[in-house]
Amino acid sequence: MNSKALLFSLLLTLAGTGLAHAQSAEGHKDWPGQGQLFIGTCYQPVDRSPEQIRKDIALMKATGLSVVRMGDLSWDYFEPADGVFTFKEFDSVMDQMHAAGIKVVLDIAGLPAPLWLHQKYPGANIVAQNGTTLYPATRYMVDISDPDYQRLARRFGDALTKHYASHPAVLAIGYDNEIGAGFMSYSEPTRQRFIGWLKQRYGGLAALNKAWATQRWSRRISDWDQVRLPNFDGPGPNERNLDLRRFWSDVTIGVLKDLEAIRQKNVPDKPAISNLYDVHEGRGFDYLATHRQYVSYGAFGFYHTEAIPGAFETLLMKGALSTPVWFNEFQAGGFASHGVKGKSRMWAYFGLINGGQAALAWTFNSHLGGEEQAFWGLLDHDDTPSWRLAEWGTMAAEFKKIQGLGFPRQMKPEVAMSYSFESRVASAPKIAGNAVKKYYSTPYIEQKHNAFGPLYQDNIDVAVINIGHEDLSRYKLVVIAGEYLMDQAATDAVRRYVANGGTVVMTAFSDKVDETAQWYGTPLPGRLADVFGVKTREFYRVNEPLTGAINGAPFKTSIHFYEVLEPSTATVAARFSNVDGTPPVVTINSFGKGKAIYVATPAQPAIMRPLYRALYAELGITRGPETPEGVFARAVDGWVLYVNTTDTAKDIPIEGQRTGVLSGQNWQGSLHLAPYGVDLVR
Repeated sequence: MNSKALLFSLLLTLAGTGLAHAQSAEGHKDWPGQGQLFIGTCYQPVDRSPEQIRKDIALMKATGLSVVRMGDLSWDYFEPADGVFTFKEFDSVMDQMHAAGIKVVLDIAGLPAPLWLHQKYPGANIVAQNGTTLYPATRYMVDISDPDYQRLARRFGDALTKHYASHPAVLAIGYDNEIGAGFMSYSEPTRQRFIGWLKQRYGGLAALNKAWATQRWSRRISDWDQVRLPNFDGPGPNERNLDLRRFWSDVTIGVLKDLEAIRQKNVPDKPAISNLYDVHEGRGFDYLATHRQYVSYGAFGFYHTEAIPGAFETLLMKGALSTPVWFNEFQAGGFASHGVKGKSRMWAYFGLINGGQAALAWTFNSHLGGEEQAFWGLLDHDDTPSWRLAEWGTMAAEFKKIQGLGFPRQMKPEVAMSYSFESRVASAPKIAGNAVKKYYSTPYIEQKHNAFGPLYQDNIDVAVINIGHEDLSRYKLVVIAGEYLMDQAATDAVRRYVANGGTVVMTAFSDKVDETAQWYGTPLPGRLADVFGVKTREFYRVNEPLTGAINGAPFKTSIHFYEVLEPSTATVAARFSNVDGTPPVVTINSFGKGKAIYVATPAQPAIMRPLYRALYAELGITRGPETPEGVFARAVDGWVLYVNTTDTAKDIPIEGQRTGVLSGQNWQGSLHLAPYGVDLVR
């Protein structure tokens, strides 16, 4: 490290303020930790004896871990009986953490609920679709729409945050571990709450009947009491299930907003960094449309084994926030596996590429019982420190070394990728049924990855956003891949963006249904046919994978599906070569000051890559460092971080001689990365 970098690092350390709470309801605030990187762990003192806790904390300190996440999954540890709070044991743990110089992300453990709550307030119990009340045998089996549950969760959160509001170890507050996961309840009180939600959304039965197309199959609703909770597993029309998921999403967001109000009241000087699970197929919730209402930093559990899905979810959780991303759970070992040496370190640096600030190992000690007893932590089951603990010690030392060199990264992406909770739900085969499954032949999230991957492999930063809830003018390119449902806000945003000079790329399957998940009775794509200057009335499958060329670059897809594009004002930019009549594969339409580009197939890397590269120069988008497939890199304040996510060694051409900060090696003309290798060079 040169003297300038050393001085900069020292100044950051002395300043000691930070983690800007950007774009929250409270506006800009300063939090402890700006300019710092954190390596830590998740820790459950409820599992450990006082002697084990003492030894564990000593090991954490010796390893260099700087933060722990505690309190999650342990409501009855703090409140063993209704209204009886006890903090004495946890006080001791908090005091020991502070003495060791370890900061704490304190989780409000609103999930799962204690058994005494289920027993005393049976409205919190889950009722199955067949009317059977289920015993809370596994995590998250609680009806979070129940008023008693919500009241008691608020009371617990209030008591916990008041008690620890001034404790010097507290760095941040977390809400309800993995909220979004869990089960829907089919109790009668829940049905009544759903009816109340429908009344608020639609106002009257006429609007509900129209939205649900109840004229079909003699299902017209003439009395609110005829409304039932749609079966999650079917059968049932798509639009009803979409509203069911919207209802549960709003319930989840309401719980998060309640806890955020408690944080702002009791500990306004600490940010909210919660381990959220918005993409869970059981319930999930509309995170990107609402996250500023309860999030200071995007945070989630990173358990990915592939780079493109891992990067996409990380950037989804970041959204358009200017704050870094936290990995509140980070896989150290594996499910029934001790893991692979070097992979946690590699993924941690991969997280830095994507704006990460902290990686917290799941978990410190391997659990002897419970649902994850075969998930290895940093200590083996007999409390022996494993090679994983040593690896996390290496990460801690290295992160401390580089945190003054532009990390955590401040990202200013020029490209945005659309993502919509409602569109993902509406196009899901489990929700939408076989007819949509056969039409929507490439799954929603696969299309996102296919559209995202070529940009990401070109080492270009991409924001993942809900386009109806963000300012699109900050982006040079917006990509809309397979966005089956686009509401009025989204289509209006696209129309404004293109009219004002933006460039948008949209792929097949997009803008086919409205907010009620009913197909448009107007030319497709929906409200945007004139913006794209094209109609997409027909779609077909061919026997062979589709081929053609874009800007002179030949492509061959792995799919057989295409839409027949009928240009009105659009011009044809590329055609299929193996389809009768060589129909268009790409059209471009000038609309206002901008351009709207339509792709006739579901997003495919073979098509998206040459299309993007043909646009870079025109839009002033600069590719990042060139790297082999599976190696990713970002330039950061004059440094370049390289991460090899593959299990094979890679050589990357570089200019002149470079010294690796992490490897200590001098590289001449070529940088060598071992399997899962990383290095940072000037």
